[in-house]
Amino acid sequence: MALAFDEFGRPFIILREQEQKTRLRGLDAQKANISAGKAVARILRTSLGPKGMDKMLQSPDGDVTITNDGATILEQMDVDNQIGKLMVELSRSQDYEIGDGTTGVVVMAGALLEQAEKLLERGIHPIRIAEGYEMASRIAVEHLERVAHKFEFGLNDIEPLVQTCMTTLSSKIVNRCKRSMAEIAVKAVLAVADLERKDVNLDLIKVEGKVGGKLEDTELIYGIIVDKDMSHPQMPKQIEDVKIAILTCPFEPPKPKTKHKVDIDTVEKFQTLRLQEQKYFDDMVQKCKDVGATLVICQWGFDDEANHLLMHRNLPAVRWVGGVELELIAIATGGRIVPRFQELTPEKLGKAGIVREKAFGTTKDRMIYIEHCANSRAVTIFIRGEETKRSIHDALCVARNLIRNNSIVYGGGSAEISCSIAVEAAADKHPGVEQYAIRAFADALDSVPMALAENSGLQPIETLSAVKSQQIKENNPCCGIDCNDVGTNDMREQNVFETLIGKQQQILLATQVVKMILKIDDVITPSA
Repeated sequence: MALAFDEFGRPFIILREQEQKTRLRGLDAQKANISAGKAVARILRTSLGPKGMDKMLQSPDGDVTITNDGATILEQMDVDNQIGKLMVELSRSQDYEIGDGTTGVVVMAGALLEQAEKLLERGIHPIRIAEGYEMASRIAVEHLERVAHKFEFGLNDIEPLVQTCMTTLSSKIVNRCKRSMAEIAVKAVLAVADLERKDVNLDLIKVEGKVGGKLEDTELIYGIIVDKDMSHPQMPKQIEDVKIAILTCPFEPPKPKTKHKVDIDTVEKFQTLRLQEQKYFDDMVQKCKDVGATLVICQWGFDDEANHLLMHRNLPAVRWVGGVELELIAIATGGRIVPRFQELTPEKLGKAGIVREKAFGTTKDRMIYIEHCANSRAVTIFIRGEETKRSIHDALCVARNLIRNNSIVYGGGSAEISCSIAVEAAADKHPGVEQYAIRAFADALDSVPMALAENSGLQPIETLSAVKSQQIKENNPCCGIDCNDVGTNDMREQNVFETLIGKQQQILLATQVVKMILKIDDVITPSA
């Protein structure tokens, strides 16, 4: 696209290859953008809440994924439309910042776009709608601060954290084991958390998955799991009070950097070469033994002769361990990664209480467990199944968010209904055109509890009206949608919690994206 001027100085636009392109301007462009955003939101709407439906996605390679996690669905969908891609980015941002609420944020954005479309049809300028939405989002975020509750927890009282993680997991495929999964996630986060600084480094939590087995087989290991086995089948399968040499140098004779060729024309020369090679291996193994190592973990492989020698010298070894795993082992055991044998000293050895090899299932896949480490701040969650991995990630993020900020709001759509009532009441204080947008924002907030009711098989409008009137009558912001048919709408009694920062982030992100979409009034795309 280029800008040019005619002889009178009037500007006009020249489109390159314009016969192959289509151009939408003004209201048509905005309506087309809104339709694209709504289409993406409609896909995720049925996956919201504990009774939400799952989606089956097939990759180009034929791999099938079944999930109801919003970020995963959008990540694996092939979205061509640019506004659709913006909605994918929105979900990704929520996942990156908070780790949970990825479906809710897209549903919220879709509802805001739907309300904006009605306002545009009534002739309200998109900028005034965007400004009204901005005001309403500030009112909603401030109201959430007022209705939030502080959650007190400690290392000995983890129940509040477990209950919040259970709320997150209740909408996942793993919800039948949500109690045990939530406890594992909370214990893992507390093991690596710095409670004084209110900081959690999730990189210290390694989530290792293995296909097969039952959900109940998921376990938390205060140490590291390596998806390898002992290099020789006759090496011991369990070692106690282990001193670990962590090596990035190969167990092999040194090679010249230049091109070389060795001519061997007699048996004696071959024997000499073999003895020399054996001496190299012998010196390497002896060096490890001399510094007191009882286990060698090596980034590279070693040939059969070195393996045989290690076994005879009673020095168990693990080979072909990845760089990231080596770093985690070094952090957990308090050891140092050694790049050359000459630098190996007793101070650089890592320490662990027990190292064992464990076999799984009928295939007898083996893994190495390194437990009771010197620095127990590195932990591993060993889970069965791919979808479990995504669910555990969400629970870990929720536990981390609560440690950073221990304020919670109640779930089941109660926070959205409470914000909707507050925003509706505040709209009357704004005399301009923006009040229409503020009221529309309040209506959009109702879409989340309405989707929850719809997905739970309840009458959406009737259920929402009843809960809303109950909130106003009792002045109780904890009333939400009873998705699980417990018999009460009070989310405090149902122990349904969500983090305050997660809910605020949802509203702010959805508003920002909708404002961006409303401000696009010229779209040039290649025609089909």
